[in-house]
Amino acid sequence: MTATQPPKRITDIGPPHYEKFLHPLIKRNYGQWRYHETLAPGVLCHVAESGERIYTVRAGSPRLLSVSTIRRFADLADKYSGGYLRFTSRHNIEFLLDNPANIEPLKRELQEAGFPVGGTNNSISNVVHTQGWIHCHSAATDASGIVKALMDELHPHFTREDLPAKLRVAMACCVNMCGAVHCSDIAILGIHRKPPQVRHDVLRKGCEIPTLIASCPTGAIRPAVVDGKRTVDVVEEQCMYCSNCFTVCAAMQMNDPENDGLSIWVGGKVSNARSEPKFSKLAIPFLPNNPPRWPEVVSAVTNIVDVYAANARRFERLGEWVERVGWPRFFELTGIPFTRYHIDDFRYAGLSYARSTHMRLRP
Repeated sequence: MTATQPPKRITDIGPPHYEKFLHPLIKRNYGQWRYHETLAPGVLCHVAESGERIYTVRAGSPRLLSVSTIRRFADLADKYSGGYLRFTSRHNIEFLLDNPANIEPLKRELQEAGFPVGGTNNSISNVVHTQGWIHCHSAATDASGIVKALMDELHPHFTREDLPAKLRVAMACCVNMCGAVHCSDIAILGIHRKPPQVRHDVLRKGCEIPTLIASCPTGAIRPAVVDGKRTVDVVEEQCMYCSNCFTVCAAMQMNDPENDGLSIWVGGKVSNARSEPKFSKLAIPFLPNNPPRWPEVVSAVTNIVDVYAANARRFERLGEWVERVGWPRFFELTGIPFTRYHIDDFRYAGLSYARSTHMRLRP
């Protein structure tokens, strides 16, 4: 007599395997692709060794989507791509088609619905961004509003492949940088400029002082006594305005309508083509928060894009162009003033300085 086997225990309740959602044509030819080509801005064709072809139609979409928008995308996918679609890491939506006759009708319906087709090759892809005021408690600025205002100006570069190389724009609403602002060609970064204002009455009612002190990565928060009661104070010189303290204690108020604003960074990239990956570097230290259209930010970024488009060589990323012409020439061409905030005063900054006697001549 044998004992019955107990039912197999489910130990992994994570997401299902990605293969379940692959287009059948992709699954048949997985890892066996010969080449891909661009048929039009936003339209790609991948050719497998078997000769089969899969077509991709890419469109820009907001990062924050309503239920009705998602249902519209699903309806278009059911109608034209057999229900297969995906989102890219930069919030573009891509429809995967095996019938080229569906490309133009799909493009037409997307454009009529307000979703431009493009974002491939030497163009501006969709802007990757963070939550902003709509959701994030530590945001120094908005994200969705700024991206909307900016892409209203720059969307022709999304629908046309008319730039020297691909241009990646990122937006993060505070220095925690949930977006890819450290490695994008142009980055918009929200910044706090004052340390948290301690609300002692609120702190005593709802915060654990040891946890609050431990939340600070630089040790700027210290125990203190005010009016005979235990609380904390902040060493301003050590504060990096990260809002970690506000995350664990609502009494550490960071938001400041007068001093919060934005900075612009340039020259980052992830690609190692032609040069190694690069971190973004400061271009504009501060711009004010002026919702709903943020004209100063839109003007600054548009100016940098225009100067880059007019002066860079073909296939040259923005950071590669800046390094070729030199940072003094970059500030001269863009008209951005050079200030003391551009001087890197980090302890090991000297390792990145030009230390030789060689002079860079203008090209």
